[in-house]
Amino acid sequence: MNTPPRPADDRLDPSLSAIVSERRQLINLAYRLLGSLADAEDVVQETYTRWYAMSRRQQQAIVSPGGWLTKVASRICLDLLGSARARRETYVGEWIPEPLPDRTEWINVRPGGAAPDPADRVTLDESVNMAFLVVLESMTPAERVAFILHDVFRYPFNEIAEIVGRTPAACRQLASSARHRIRAAEPPASAATRRSVVREFKRAWEAKDIEALITLLDPHATAASDGGGLVNSALRPIVGAEQIARFTVEISSRVPGMTFLERTVNGQPGLIAQQDGVTVTVMAFDVAGGRIQHIWAVRNPDKLRPWTAES
Repeated sequence: MNTPPRPADDRLDPSLSAIVSERRQLINLAYRLLGSLADAEDVVQETYTRWYAMSRRQQQAIVSPGGWLTKVASRICLDLLGSARARRETYVGEWIPEPLPDRTEWINVRPGGAAPDPADRVTLDESVNMAFLVVLESMTPAERVAFILHDVFRYPFNEIAEIVGRTPAACRQLASSARHRIRAAEPPASAATRRSVVREFKRAWEAKDIEALITLLDPHATAASDGGGLVNSALRPIVGAEQIARFTVEISSRVPGMTFLERTVNGQPGLIAQQDGVTVTVMAFDVAGGRIQHIWAVRNPDKLRPWTAES
């Protein structure tokens, strides 16, 4: 994404650096709300466009420019979340949030785009792990906005109320409902256990050892794949340890020469699959009770640009 347009006399504007410095916060907020890096960039661009569309007098009248930017970005995200549900009804196969590489300064490179801006970064923490983002997808747009703004970014409910058009009490209830959904999920395993299980899964996959794969998977595990209709992928989640294990081995047989690498995906141990040195699949895992509960495999090339750029 290009740097936000700047007024010709920006050298005379002491608040400009403060405005631009909010960009990282906005990228972090928009990604958590939308689960899409490309959409997050578009939201931030639109937010800055609205800021610079105002006169200098209007800008100076705003007591907290950072608060104004956050409010506008959140409202844009709220609108997009409402329309996203309709769009995803026509999405081919499963829709999975876009995976983040293990870089505290993530830079999205678009074909033909300008040089990437170092302000385009997403901080990796528990609020961006894939299991967390998938639970967020089950929430209503208002629940998601209220929860992320309050529990992750520590915004007070009276300010959230202005964004979602509800009372502070209603926003508190929305966040509480969302929090209940998050807590209902089984607690994840320790980081060391997750790394160990994912590593063993990789070894079993490379060895095409179905029995070993089954022992690493919860009997009721699910595996979802997102190809977006652009590449081959399972259109519906695969359920059951044996079914997932056999499907996994079948993939290896169909695509000889595929290599698997351990990578951090959204701050958690994950795997990537490469063909001829190009990343074609990014896999995130949810490990609990010493076994894999969920696998999310992103194959949609539009969601893998940061991974193919660094392959």
